[in-house]
Amino acid sequence: MAPQVKKNTASKAQDARKAALKGIQSTKVKKIRTTTTFRKPRTLRLARNPKYARVSVPRMPSLDEFSVIKRHLVTETTMKKVEEMNTLVFLCDVRANKFHIRDAVKRLYDVNAVKINTLVRPDGYKKAYVRLSPDIDARDFAEKV
Repeated sequence: MAPQVKKNTASKAQDARKAALKGIQSTKVKKIRTTTTFRKPRTLRLARNPKYARVSVPRMPSLDEFSVIKRHLVTETTMKKVEEMNTLVFLCDVRANKFHIRDAVKRLYDVNAVKINTLVRPDGYKKAYVRLSPDIDARDFAEKV
């Protein structure tokens, strides 16, 4: 039994000697690149977790419904639009977009706008044509406003 154990240890030693001389990673596989650009791998990106607020006093949103709609525009042309096309015309803040205007009309006057067209006037105001849904009469609404 002793000679077999000795043979095993001897063969293990021989294998270890060969591995040390040759190296264990004898075959190196080269990755085939198919594109010309190298993209770095995506790594762990943690969400921000601030220890304190960077702004001492939080600001109120500057475009609320009262600052979006400046006033209702009443001219002969706009009254014609009210009667024929069920459309109201407002002067708005130039920074407001159609989503802001739709939300402001909904909050201030409790009416749904079907379509909104806008244009910027030379005096710096944005004019918004707000088309109301067919179930609401713009004439009655314009008299209230």
